[in-house]
Amino acid sequence: MKRKFLALSAILALMAGAAQAQNKTTFGVRAGVNFQNLTGEDASGDKYNNKLKTGFNVGVNAEIPLADEFFLQPGVLFSTKGAKLEGSGDVKANIGYIEVPVNFLYKADLGQGKLLMGVGPYVGIGVTGKFKGDDGEADIKFTNDAKAADYVGKVPMKRIDAGGNLLFGYEFASKFSVQLNAQLGMLNLAPKFEGEKPEGKTKNTGFGVSVGYRF
Repeated sequence: MKRKFLALSAILALMAGAAQAQNKTTFGVRAGVNFQNLTGEDASGDKYNNKLKTGFNVGVNAEIPLADEFFLQPGVLFSTKGAKLEGSGDVKANIGYIEVPVNFLYKADLGQGKLLMGVGPYVGIGVTGKFKGDDGEADIKFTNDAKAADYVGKVPMKRIDAGGNLLFGYEFASKFSVQLNAQLGMLNLAPKFEGEKPEGKTKNTGFGVSVGYRF
């Protein structure tokens, strides 16, 4: 009976803690500017010399308290990435992703606001993509295993991207915040070719500045 009472007490305490954490969960919106690139190397092992391309991100997130000053911050963003391609005039790669970042956030009192520092993984799903230049444009075909026909007027690329986030910022007493974030893609976006592993590597990298507001 004593064990059952202790077990029931523990369950009730956990439920009360979860409910309390849920009550303290806050939600926010975020939007900003991206400076993105496609890095890696071609089939010959030569590194790309692409240049940064400006894009944007916009989305929502939640902050779930874990401990004093520590939070779990999942979110959903629409983010545009890509690059200005080397040796190709004005050709730009434009790729739109639905991203799900999950950051472990540290918020410490600083002045009348809070210092923000975070790190965590993200997963992105490519939903739009196009290469545009002076000579025309070509849609990105999202595929994990490309065929020869996929390269006719199109550029094959994997749909799923994933990597790591870093963020540093400040939240004012008014609940507005400014944030500097960086991303390092860890998955090769180059697809297989008719079942063979790709010889080149292409990854998303970049940084950005955003503003947000917590409700």
